Amino acid sequence: MNIGGPWPDSDAARERVLGIQTKLHQWATDDPKRRFDDLFNLVCDPAFLVVAWERVRGNRGARSAGVDGVAPRSVVSGAAELLAGLRGDLKARRFEPLPVRERMIPKSGGKLRRLGIPTVRDRVVQAALKLVLEPIFEADFRPCSHGFRPGRRAQDAIAEIQHLTSVRYEWVLEGDITACFDEIDHTALMDRVRDRIGDKWVLSLIKAFLKAGVLSEDGINRDTDTGTPQGGILSPLLANIALCVLDDHFAETWESEMATAYRRKKRRQGGLPNYRLVRYADDFVVFVHGTKVDAEALRCETAAVLALAGLRLSETKTTIAHIDEGFEFLGFRIQRHTKRGTAKRFVYTYPSKTSLAKVMARVKTLSRQGRNEPLSELLRRLNPVLRGWTTYFRHGVSKATFGYLRAYVWRRVVNWLRRKHPDANWKWLRRRYLPGWWPTEGVAMLFDPNAVAVTRHRYKGQISDVTPWATGSVLAR
Repeated sequence: MNIGGPWPDSDAARERVLGIQTKLHQWATDDPKRRFDDLFNLVCDPAFLVVAWERVRGNRGARSAGVDGVAPRSVVSGAAELLAGLRGDLKARRFEPLPVRERMIPKSGGKLRRLGIPTVRDRVVQAALKLVLEPIFEADFRPCSHGFRPGRRAQDAIAEIQHLTSVRYEWVLEGDITACFDEIDHTALMDRVRDRIGDKWVLSLIKAFLKAGVLSEDGINRDTDTGTPQGGILSPLLANIALCVLDDHFAETWESEMATAYRRKKRRQGGLPNYRLVRYADDFVVFVHGTKVDAEALRCETAAVLALAGLRLSETKTTIAHIDEGFEFLGFRIQRHTKRGTAKRFVYTYPSKTSLAKVMARVKTLSRQGRNEPLSELLRRLNPVLRGWTTYFRHGVSKATFGYLRAYVWRRVVNWLRRKHPDANWKWLRRRYLPGWWPTEGVAMLFDPNAVAVTRHRYKGQISDVTPWATGSVLAR
C-alpha cells in the first residue's frame, strides 16, 4: 500500500521499522536495567506511522467506528492528510485521545463483555506506540506467557500444559481474574512501564490513553480510573505488562528454589510442592507437583500477587482439579486417560464440548439465513468458520470431533436446500447441488472438517526468545 505524498512506501517503512525494533530489542536484552529515552521521536516517525496505519486499516476492527464516526476502512484517499495532521499534532504536543465508544459483546452464559472502540487517530497512535514499546518489553516477558505475543500462540500453551501434566504436575489451579481489563491499577501499571521507559512524552501518551474515558452505549461519558479498555490496539500489551507481576513471581521462585532436578527432589522429600505457571493473557493455570492442599495454598499466594496489580481472583470460577478429572483451557479439554488396549495413561487434549457447541450454534445461525440466496453464498459464509475452527483444534485429538461436525454441517446445508426448494425431490437435489453427496455449486464447495489432518503440535520447551526481532524473519504484528 502506497499512501502517496512525502510518506515512505510500505516496503521501505516496514524495513526501517523492523531495523529499529531489532535494535531496541537487542539493547533491552543486553541490559535488563536500561531505561529508554527519546522514544517519542520514533512514535512520530513517518515510517512508524505508515506501518501503524497499515495495521489499523488491515485488522478485523477496521469496519467499526469510534466516537468520531469514522471507520478506518472508509478512509481511502485521505490517508496521507490524516497521517500528516496526526504527526503535526504529535510533534506540537497537541494530541489528546478521545473517549472510546463502548460496545457490549455477548458472552456465554448470557453475560456481556465491554469492548472499547477508539477513534481512527487514536488507533494509529496506539499502533505506533506498540511498535516502539513491544520490542523493549518482549525482552522482559517470561516464557510462561503466551497470549498476544509475537511468535507465540494458544497451541504453545496447550503443548506446555500437556508436557507438564505428563511429568507429575498433576494438580491444576485454574485461575480466573475478575474483570481483568477493567480493574488493572493504573499506578501499578505505570510504575512497571517506568522501569523501562524514561521518555516523559511517551509516558504521558500512555497515561492519556488510560485516562481517556468511555462513551457508554446510553451516551454517558464515564471516567476510566482503572483498567485498560479491551479493544484498543495497545491494551493487550499493557495488560501483559501489568500481569508480569504474576509471571515474575512464579519465575523467580522457580529459578531460586526449583531450577534443578536436585532442588526439586529435595523439596518433595521435605514435603514441599514444585509448581509451574502457564498464562495466556488473563487466563492462567498453575500446575502443582504435590497435593491438593498445596494447590489450595497457591490459590491464596496467587491472589496476593495479583492484588499488587489491583486485580482479584474470582472465588467461584477459580477451581482446583486433578488431571485425571480434567479441566478446560483455551477451548480445549485436557484430561489423562488410559490408552485404549493398554494399561498406560496419557494426557489427551481435544476440543471441549463448549467449543463444539459454539461452532455448531454458529453454523445453525448461518444456515437459517438467506433462503433466496444461491448455495454458493451460504458456503461462502460457512467455510471460513469451519476452516478457522478446525485449524485451531487440529493439534488435538480431534478426528472424531471433526467427523461429528462434518455430519452436522452436511445435515444443516441439506435441510437449507430442502427449505429453499420445498417441491424438489432427492434426485433433482442430488443432481443440482450434491455431486458425490457433497454440497457444491459451481466452484464453491462446502469445506470438509474431516479432511483436516490432525497433527501433534511440537512442544518448544521454555524458549525465552522467539521474537521476530531475534530472528529477523517477519515484522511483529
